[in-house]
Amino acid sequence: MDLALITGGSRGIGRATALSLAQAGYRVAINYRQRAAEAASVVAEIKAQGGSAFALQADIGDEAQVIRMFAELDQQKGALRVLVNNAGILFTQCRVEDLDAERIQRVFATNVTGTFICCREAVKRMGTHHGGKGGAIVNVSSAASRLGAPGEYVDYAASKGAMDTLTKGLSLEVASQGIRVNSVRPGLIYTDMHADGGEPGRVDRLASALPMGRGGQAEEIAAAIVWLASDAASYVTGTFIDAAGGR
Repeated sequence: MDLALITGGSRGIGRATALSLAQAGYRVAINYRQRAAEAASVVAEIKAQGGSAFALQADIGDEAQVIRMFAELDQQKGALRVLVNNAGILFTQCRVEDLDAERIQRVFATNVTGTFICCREAVKRMGTHHGGKGGAIVNVSSAASRLGAPGEYVDYAASKGAMDTLTKGLSLEVASQGIRVNSVRPGLIYTDMHADGGEPGRVDRLASALPMGRGGQAEEIAAAIVWLASDAASYVTGTFIDAAGGR
């Protein structure tokens, strides 16, 4: 059974994607940093539905932990065919003039450097030039990379802009080696991440201003991710799906 790894898979978009990939027939590796109980719950839910899954602990912002995670993945049966770079962090809403270097570095360590390292390790396993069978990488970016998130999360938006550049550049590097690299850019989605930024009700506050008049659900983003990872998207690479309600 082919393997799919989802970073930050214990809640929100990661959880919804894990459930959908399991239904698509993958054995799903659910990465988490500290939410062990939530990750175990996702594993149990997948198994209850007849799927196969297991959890892998690692802080994506720490290269040594990412390397360990992939080494543990290597001990599992099956080849890695899908990587979903979903792990991401943000902090309390603030303006650029109130940012400090420590916060910026922490955001970039996970959202940018960690994504790079996960991609590096996946390419070493998927690439036909390494003896792999090919595969798909889907990066979960954000509409903020286009909009800038002024007054709230410019640091987070900038990190997602870097992820977009990685998506394009890596897709061109590995297209001939059997690996497709694409991105989904969610907009205002009902997840717990908004509480991390200090405003749990952020989606409800802003939803009426969207062309579609509502916030999105994690399952709607998961559907786009799973499509990009599937054979239905076999001729798609280096592209972006904006799932932001028209924004």
